[in-house]
Amino acid sequence: MNAMSASQVLRYSLLLVVVISSGSLHTDNAVATERDKKKTDVGKFTRTFCADCHGAEVQEGERSFSQFKLPIKTVAQLITADEIIDQLTLKSMPPAAASQPDDQQRVKLITDLREAIAAARGRFNSTGGRTVIRRLSNREYENTLAVLFNRRVDTLGLTADFPKDGTSNHIDTIGETLVTSGFLLDEYFQAASRMVDLRLGKPPTEEKQWHFTNNFRQYEELSGSHKSVFNYNFLCLYEQPNTDTRQGGYGHIEDFLVGVPVSGLYDIEVNAQALHRDTHYDPKIFRIDFSEPFQIGVVPGDVNKGHIHYPQSVEPLLGKAIVPDDGPEWLTFRVWLEAGQTPRFIFPNGPYESRASVIATNQRYKDEFKNPTGGVSRATLLREGALPHIRIGEIKIRGPIPEPGGSKEEIAVFGDSGFQANKALPQLAEFARKAFRRPLTDSDRQRIERFYNGLLAKDMTARDAALATVKMILCSPSFLYFSEITKDADATLQPHDLATRLSYTLWAAPPDQQLHELANKKLLQTKPQLTTQIERLVNDPRSIAFVRGFLDSWLNLRDLGDQPPPRKTANEFYAENLPHSMKRETQLFFQNLLEQNGSIMDFLNAEYTFVDKQLAKLYQLPNRETLRQSDGFQKVELTENQRRGGLLGMASVLTVSANGVDTSPVTRGAWILENILGTPSPPPPDEVPSIDSDVSGATTIREKLSIHREDEACNICHRNIDPLGFPLENFDPIGRWRSKYSASNGQPSSPIDPSGQLTTGESFANFAEFKRVLTETRGDVFARSLIESLLAYSTGRNMQRLDQYEIDDILARVKAKDYGLRTAVTEVLTSDIFRSR
Repeated sequence: MNAMSASQVLRYSLLLVVVISSGSLHTDNAVATERDKKKTDVGKFTRTFCADCHGAEVQEGERSFSQFKLPIKTVAQLITADEIIDQLTLKSMPPAAASQPDDQQRVKLITDLREAIAAARGRFNSTGGRTVIRRLSNREYENTLAVLFNRRVDTLGLTADFPKDGTSNHIDTIGETLVTSGFLLDEYFQAASRMVDLRLGKPPTEEKQWHFTNNFRQYEELSGSHKSVFNYNFLCLYEQPNTDTRQGGYGHIEDFLVGVPVSGLYDIEVNAQALHRDTHYDPKIFRIDFSEPFQIGVVPGDVNKGHIHYPQSVEPLLGKAIVPDDGPEWLTFRVWLEAGQTPRFIFPNGPYESRASVIATNQRYKDEFKNPTGGVSRATLLREGALPHIRIGEIKIRGPIPEPGGSKEEIAVFGDSGFQANKALPQLAEFARKAFRRPLTDSDRQRIERFYNGLLAKDMTARDAALATVKMILCSPSFLYFSEITKDADATLQPHDLATRLSYTLWAAPPDQQLHELANKKLLQTKPQLTTQIERLVNDPRSIAFVRGFLDSWLNLRDLGDQPPPRKTANEFYAENLPHSMKRETQLFFQNLLEQNGSIMDFLNAEYTFVDKQLAKLYQLPNRETLRQSDGFQKVELTENQRRGGLLGMASVLTVSANGVDTSPVTRGAWILENILGTPSPPPPDEVPSIDSDVSGATTIREKLSIHREDEACNICHRNIDPLGFPLENFDPIGRWRSKYSASNGQPSSPIDPSGQLTTGESFANFAEFKRVLTETRGDVFARSLIESLLAYSTGRNMQRLDQYEIDDILARVKAKDYGLRTAVTEVLTSDIFRSR
């Protein structure tokens, strides 16, 4: 395709706007008849410009336009019309080597097709599809149990052995992908039993105290040095917990491997001190910021779940504190531990890889020690040196701590008075009502009654029978599935079903009492009623679940870290726990737009972002020297920084769109097409060669792609993909800015060329110009894609062609209100699509 000049692009764009916006689409029959006489001969156009590739004989991409004609009468014709409009608007088709229509022909056909689509709306009454009945996703399952039992459940690892949830377009709420296997059903039973037994079935246990002052054994290469230097009188932490060598990242209590007797709250006191934060050793050896105070954290451990001094699958952070430098002090934590769990201590901001630190210190500072011959051991460093670490001398544990009025779980399941045998059935019914997220039917009540009474008849105690019934409720399809009570004949969701869909969208959890009562009174039926509740739920702190869940789906941030970079070239990715900071920046940016109803165009190009100390350093921002870890995340202005701003300048996006080792304009360009513009590129045909198969003589990725595009079969897709990826080449696999490619494979370092030109002719010289062009020319395409993603995430189904009419309406209303994100969310959640089955 020949590139258009700026004036030609402007002329073409204005012509398109004028033609499309002129006249009403809703004309009377006489006007319509007159208009039809002037319509483009679609058949003639497709025969002239499309038949070579999409005719009766040749059907590239499985597309044939030989039988396409107006008016539009079928869904298949609607889809074909959309495809033709998209390709003509972006000037992606006909291919560059083929005969081309002039601008008048192109605009005329686009106009006629748009009018035909609008005219066909009345022929299609369906909203496009129904949500397949779906189960709770794994995260929704855990969130729901946390609400029902009013306590964190991440210490249990209930879904650790569940199959990974299936996704569609990275979205984990789509009904068709959330399958239920026999294995998963068994896991549900095991999880329900464990939840009820540990939280409600625990025996009465008196508060106990434990005091540990010695025998702080640490394994493997730490054992000998700790024996000789400390005689196991100190527990020492030398490194952060996510290292390869795992020598001093976890400190356990050797005499408490059996763990706590029952699940409950426990007070843990630790007498600890930070040693040698002022060490004279080179900080680069430890890869740590010694200006920051040392931190200590508490995580659970279980000797039955793996090595106690290694990472385990269930280890949520239970507490964190600053460790004093001047001398040992008592630090206190109140934590929740499950029966059999023992507390372990970690050094979250500690040195990176203790073994490597010891070796490097031996080599560089051996002359400082008394007997340097043969190298310096860890024991010598501990005796004579200044090895930075946290040292613990005593540990006290007390618990389980009584909870006045009964445990949170007891009250949440059975009510304020706790379990009462003479009220067991109404108590169980009320719990089932919360678990099922709807009023109970007579059949529900009868099933609960039969099950409970049947256990009593077998001489089970009333409480044990009630707990078994709770397990039964948690294994019921009405709990595990979004089992709608809306009648099949009804197109619109019944209020309780709507309340459930709304709460799981914004909280990933069941409706609260207020939503339930409004559903009972049928006060969730009008747009104002719904809008009021949307505002309430969004303003609630629990809406962070929506921010996290939606971003994990929309941008695929769920996979951040799945392809980590080599430790040698990107040690800060591990040493500074960058994945957490990367993801948090994107969450805070989204949350800020949601709270302020900021323009969704800021996702494409913004003059601000949110960074903590780690990201400020990664981004080389001016405040990297002044930010402290205690400052957390701060909003920073980027008016003087053209390298960041918007999603495409965020390390989370740049990392998840790379493979950890290197970058590719193709990979990142395809990511933008799919996740930002909502137009994923099809997979390459089998007969298309790989990029590296025949690019002899090319030294840069741009040269390789240029040769690759000489094959017309490759050029069809790459002309759309590659220009979107070139400006992101200034970022390495974890989002660090670079101006040159590193030397590799015998090739010297070479400068990066971020310039490019879109298929519609707009050109850009660098990343900043690319963001501006994308915002100006693809803003509505992006907004539409975001709206579709919000609809798919919230309804549990992918959007279909017949949904596009209402999506057009939603986009128009959002655009009229300055593209506000809160407006977009509200319009989506009050739409007919959202409120339909």
